[in-house]
Amino acid sequence: QVQLVESGGGLVQAGGSLRLSCAASGRTSSDYAMGWFRQAPGKEREFVGAITWSGGSTSYADSVKGRFTISRDIAKNTVYLQINSLKPEDTAVYYCAAGGGLYCRSHIACYGYWGQGTQVTVSS
Repeated sequence: QVQLVESGGGLVQAGGSLRLSCAASGRTSSDYAMGWFRQAPGKEREFVGAITWSGGSTSYADSVKGRFTISRDIAKNTVYLQINSLKPEDTAVYYCAAGGGLYCRSHIACYGYWGQGTQVTVSS
């Protein structure tokens, strides 16, 4: 089992920044990818980006490229999502997930473990 705990969400004005954290514990694997997804009210959960534990390879949804950056701290078993130039449309619950790997990381079905989510609200 893998446990994931997100933190760092909150209310921020448009143009601001946030850094979300995802602390992993349990039977994590260096083969895993760590993904970030978000779900806005009334919408489906969507892929934001992912990073592989071992090589640190990142991938992003086109809609967030250039504003979102994913990083990891292996010693702390923590993955981060840095969000800059926040927009009201970034308002959502942000989830981290573990599973998949280098070739399967942009789809919900790639991941077997999920955190509880952290709310990000961007005011205009």
